[in-house]
Amino acid sequence: MPFVRKLVLIRFIPTSPLLPKPIFRITYAIMKPDNSPDCILWDMDGTLIDQTDSIVRCYHQVLQSQGVELPSPSAIKRSLGGPLRHTLALFLPKDQVEAAATEFIERFPAYMFEGMRVLEGALELIEELHQRGIDQAILTNKQGKNARAVSTHCGFDRFINVCLGNGDTPYEKPDPKFTELALRALVGNFSQIVLIGDSPTDVATAQNYQIDCYGIATGSHSQEELSQAGATQTFPHLPALREYWGMHWGL
Repeated sequence: MPFVRKLVLIRFIPTSPLLPKPIFRITYAIMKPDNSPDCILWDMDGTLIDQTDSIVRCYHQVLQSQGVELPSPSAIKRSLGGPLRHTLALFLPKDQVEAAATEFIERFPAYMFEGMRVLEGALELIEELHQRGIDQAILTNKQGKNARAVSTHCGFDRFINVCLGNGDTPYEKPDPKFTELALRALVGNFSQIVLIGDSPTDVATAQNYQIDCYGIATGSHSQEELSQAGATQTFPHLPALREYWGMHWGL
């Protein structure tokens, strides 16, 4: 089944006495299959990219400078997805969080590309959705300037113009006001919005805006955990999502 279908419109044009016979004009309109998305909101870390090594390194350096016991890399990985200060508060006393957040923001750009990789199928799916005319934005709790640097580095910005992150607005995921600002930036009238992410924070972000969330288990949470959090659908990776869309909408 094709992802888009052509609707043939045949219009009768009345003739004048000077014309020998009626005229029929054939035009075409693009039809979107029922329930197919017309807008995609992407999470970044754990969904489009794996930047875990540099993130864990930065957390360890910051927490060490704050004089606290270092959590395991897996504990840090599972804590990601929410705002920076929320994550730091899991490992620090409240009165140390703000200083630690400032230090993290200063340290991270120096080595944020070390060990980073684009997750399988991410760029290809973004490009194909772009070619299909599906509006897309990146909505992340990563610092906005870092997120846009990653988007450029990975080539996402060739197909996605809107990339909002922490510090760009007074809001952050899962606040629905953050989602609203991303959608306003797209300047569209959307009927079927899907948020794609890898964490319960992404699920909560979608639920707070009353849109679907497709959970991708390429971060630190399993499909079962994402389902339990309330994801609409879950997939082991992006190629599986593309296959699902292919079966339903011919992507």
